[in-house]
Amino acid sequence: MSAIAYVGLGSNLGDSATILRGAFAALAALERTRLVRASGLYRTPAWGLTAQPDFLNAAAMLETELAPPVLLQALLAIERGAGRVRRADGGDRWGPRTLDLDLLLYGQARIDEPGLRVPHPHLHERAFALVPLLEIAPDVVIPGVGPGRGALARMETADVQAVTYAAPPADA
Repeated sequence: MSAIAYVGLGSNLGDSATILRGAFAALAALERTRLVRASGLYRTPAWGLTAQPDFLNAAAMLETELAPPVLLQALLAIERGAGRVRRADGGDRWGPRTLDLDLLLYGQARIDEPGLRVPHPHLHERAFALVPLLEIAPDVVIPGVGPGRGALARMETADVQAVTYAAPPADA
């Protein structure tokens, strides 16, 4: 049985556009998973720890047969393949990174386990995640929150700037 999952992508170290293109390709290559849609790229100021380069952010829609914990492990492996090193103490939570992949939504599932919270607990508060997500899924509903468009309407979006970039072709 498959589910629709949404992944948020971010990068602010190295050639971020190339890194994100590579991440889209890696997502498309996951076993028992199909990349359905990929957003364009958006430049956004760093969030949390602001004294760092701007991020490029994007979103991907996947159709997957992987269970959420298995999909999360695959996302972490893609991050490692792009040179991401996570500190065991979580001290790099808002710091610069070559690649950050967040499992934003997995169908209508609500999961709260150590290391895995779906929907992403701050999705409804972050324009840099919602803008690309709504590009590829304008009617998305965030379980426990409501329509993504409603969440985005309550926040400032001027800092989320589209970057000229051709997204990978969608196959759906």
